[in-house]
Amino acid sequence: MRTDGQSLNPTVLIVSTSRWFPIARLAIALSEAGCRVEAVCPPRDPLSNTGVVERHHSYSGVMPLRALRRAIVSSRADFLVPGDDLSIRHLHALFGKERQRGADGAAVCELLERSFGPAGSFPVVGTRAEFIRLAQDERVRVPDSAELHSPADLPTWFKRSGFPAVLKVDGTSGGEGVRIVRSLGEAEETFRSLSAPPLLARAVKRMLVKRDNSLLWRSLLRRSSAVSVQSFIAGREATSALACWQGKVLAGLHFEVLQKTHAFGPATVIRRIDHPEMIQAAEKIVRRLQLSGLHGLDYMIEDGTEKAYLIEINPRATQVGHLAYGEGHDLPAALCAAVSGHAVAAEKTSTRNDIVALFPQEWLRDSRSPWLRSAYHDVPWEAPEVLRACLRRRPTRASWSVGDAQKPVAMNPRPSPVVRLAKSNRDLDF
Repeated sequence: MRTDGQSLNPTVLIVSTSRWFPIARLAIALSEAGCRVEAVCPPRDPLSNTGVVERHHSYSGVMPLRALRRAIVSSRADFLVPGDDLSIRHLHALFGKERQRGADGAAVCELLERSFGPAGSFPVVGTRAEFIRLAQDERVRVPDSAELHSPADLPTWFKRSGFPAVLKVDGTSGGEGVRIVRSLGEAEETFRSLSAPPLLARAVKRMLVKRDNSLLWRSLLRRSSAVSVQSFIAGREATSALACWQGKVLAGLHFEVLQKTHAFGPATVIRRIDHPEMIQAAEKIVRRLQLSGLHGLDYMIEDGTEKAYLIEINPRATQVGHLAYGEGHDLPAALCAAVSGHAVAAEKTSTRNDIVALFPQEWLRDSRSPWLRSAYHDVPWEAPEVLRACLRRRPTRASWSVGDAQKPVAMNPRPSPVVRLAKSNRDLDF
């Protein structure tokens, strides 16, 4: 492992457990910014289609920490980029294990803290209630929140804060484990459901399909999940994607959400905004936790007042991290420069359109969506193999309008028409 930060082309080790397409886009952006890219991931991960990953390391869902340690040592990485929530949980757990090894684990611990910030921040970013308490200490606007230990805590909280409210369980993402409740009875029933140990059948399925054994241990040990409650904020969801280094925001992107997969699901269409309160909140949180690497913050922008309420942190790369809007808004370029110790390379601009339809997310949601015409449709024309892999996610043929011609194009699962389409349209901004 190199930890002097002086490599002109630093090596980034991307950790992926979920076969998530946005992390493949980020790998390409990091490579274009000047990084050497290696990856530890399961078979058939989209990272294998990018053409920029110089070496792949095997991920094991059965013994993930051993696989990650082996990949870290073998890659001699300068920094790590986790691509999903399970990845960051694994890496935080690896830190604890390596610290117990004393001198033998010092190099791995040093790399983990260099990549994410001091280990004291790990429990904070991993626990919703603790993170909200820290944000309050920094005078960041947050919803009224509390940690729940049992249904008996609910009457007191609701007497003070009222309905509706949002119950959230730790260790979940993408809207999983989030529920809106509108009565005390509904809240008590939802608390029991969210906090209960996962069913064994669900845990086994998660292990076999997603190679995630975290639910299995919770199921076998009958371990309950931590649940918190937040006041419901009527408004629009918003998000910040940040590149940080030693407590300083290097580059940031701030968006409001225009379209989602479903009520609690991830965004599929976003609009870039300049919201001073979001920017200030990001700077305070990053400075307080001394964060490094790629992180995301989620907000609710209140209807009428336009106040931004910080609701949670994602201590990992998010699905918009590969987008770039020039100086101060190109996360991969800024992070690569910080790690290498050299000046920022020429920062690129993905588009001049502030509205972005994320691919394949919005296309999978609705292949006839009007956003695919009016927004910048973020198709990876530069990576035909990634594009093919994205298209294979849709099991049936679908019409898709491309570019200014507005002509429907039948999506064929066979690769050759896709490559021809990409070559003829890769320069279109649509």
